Amino acid sequence: MAPKKRITMHDHAAEASLFKRRALFTFACVVVLLGILLTNLYHLQILSYTDYETRSNDNRIRVVPVAPSRGLIFDRHGKLLAENQPFFSLELIPEKVKDIPAALSELSTLIPLSADEQEDFQKSLKYHRRFKPLTLKNRLSESEVALFSVNRHRFPGISVVAGLKRHYPYNGMMTHALGYVGRINDRDRAALQRNDLWKNYAATKDIGKQGIEKFYENLLHGQPGHLEEEVNNRGRTIRTLKSVPPVPGQDIYLTLDLKLQEKAVELLNGRRGSVVAIDPRDGGILAMVSSPTYDPNLFVHGISSKAYNELLNSRSRPLINRATQGQYAPASTVKPHIALLGLEEKTITAKTRVWDPGFWQIPGVERKYRDWKRWGHGWVDVNSALVGSCDTYFYELAYKTGVDKIANFMQPFGFGERTGVDIFEESTGIMPSKDWKRMRYNQPWYIGDTISVGIGQGYWTTTPLQLANATAIMANKGKRFVPHLLRSIKDSTAKINSPVDEMAPIELKNPKNWDIINDAMRDTAHKKRFKDATYTAAMKTGTAQVINVAADEKYDADNIDEHLRDNALVIAYAPFENPKIVLAVVLENAGWGGANAGPVARALLDEYMLRDSWESIQ
Repeated sequence: MAPKKRITMHDHAAEASLFKRRALFTFACVVVLLGILLTNLYHLQILSYTDYETRSNDNRIRVVPVAPSRGLIFDRHGKLLAENQPFFSLELIPEKVKDIPAALSELSTLIPLSADEQEDFQKSLKYHRRFKPLTLKNRLSESEVALFSVNRHRFPGISVVAGLKRHYPYNGMMTHALGYVGRINDRDRAALQRNDLWKNYAATKDIGKQGIEKFYENLLHGQPGHLEEEVNNRGRTIRTLKSVPPVPGQDIYLTLDLKLQEKAVELLNGRRGSVVAIDPRDGGILAMVSSPTYDPNLFVHGISSKAYNELLNSRSRPLINRATQGQYAPASTVKPHIALLGLEEKTITAKTRVWDPGFWQIPGVERKYRDWKRWGHGWVDVNSALVGSCDTYFYELAYKTGVDKIANFMQPFGFGERTGVDIFEESTGIMPSKDWKRMRYNQPWYIGDTISVGIGQGYWTTTPLQLANATAIMANKGKRFVPHLLRSIKDSTAKINSPVDEMAPIELKNPKNWDIINDAMRDTAHKKRFKDATYTAAMKTGTAQVINVAADEKYDADNIDEHLRDNALVIAYAPFENPKIVLAVVLENAGWGGANAGPVARALLDEYMLRDSWESIQ
């Protein structure tokens, strides 16, 4: 028989004590957890209320940026050069069109849709949100807008939308100065992001690409506004809660004179070349023409690949701004500056005479450096050498002076460096020296190189703007300004003139040397080209070789390819007593400077001076 189990007696006091301990521990845990919960509630509801309210609003409020209108551009007299014109585009909301291919087919019977336009639309459609509008066709004509409006009921989900686009009323007349605007590309976007400006372009599709439009983009663009819209969970707009209008870009006034620009374009008549006119009293650019040109309006709405390639591959290079990027041998137009150096260095005096038999030779060398006048000028001094553009005189002067002194003297006149004009498209040109040739070609400098530099040939190249600027300094007798295109800025409150950037003047050892050179330039002008002018002018012509001609050969333009013929150059200013305008004219492959570029300079000075005289009478 199995033994009975022993009955265990419970210790009620110990059990009660254990229960109390467990209850207290559980209560403490509950209190701690409640404390954590209340702390979090306080943090969420009190401390972080603003942050979470913003996040909540973001779920139902959409901020839509609104593009500002671009600032206008005027000439110095208030003539409008760049404006904003309304344009119409055709837009489609994909989710509202049941059968897009059928709709496009029917729409094309009313409004022509090219194969490229339809293909671009189909590509964009793949990556586009279906409830947002997508552009189908840009630049609708008024008749197309009217025709679609009458038939709009047939095309649910398709509408005409109006906007503003840049327009240049004078087409290609101002292109190389104004530049143009175009679509923002990846490179533009990267630059804006680097400069922390991308947020200002959230609603903008275009940006300045060249010229003034690019240089003063920060003034012209303006500040975007925005709309705050309430949207549902699918992103559709329910209502507009707030509207902040954009701040339009500032209007700018340029130093350009539209009438003078028009006259220069007319005189060039499509020939390859450039005209630059400067007001020597403040450095303001009165005219900047590069020919041939192109219509900047082509780039505003997007130029076709075919049209762009035609411009890019054209032998006449219309995309280049010849006024600031064209590099030409200055030829005899720099003889006044060379002569001034000779006077300053006392290599010559006003009475120093040189015999010109029609050539010059380096002592002990048989090679002859020809003068343009084969029979020579006879005895010449500095005045007659400049008036007659005697090469022999300047061969001798350059030989005695040396290239390094020439280069050092020309640097303050702006040769071989950018002028600082307020557009980005500018070349430095070349002011050669011994060090320059060694660095550029790793070759020594030869005496023959110096002789060529003495008449503005050889390695020496300059832009028309540099040439005009150097002439302005000569006319001002050393007073210097940075050439500029901006005259004043206008916002909603006032018109503010742009400050003039005056540089330290060039001071000669003998200030009378300025008069010797300027008097010779006056005599050059009134010997022939300005003989009958009612005002006093000064000038110097130049004919620059594009190819070298052997000493025993004769230059024959008729048997040379047109692109290899001599360039024609002229510098001029008026009135002589108190210069108001300085010109540099370059005609590519036109031949003799005085005969071809001279009439252009005379007509331009007549246009400016005679008009100025007539207005002063009025």
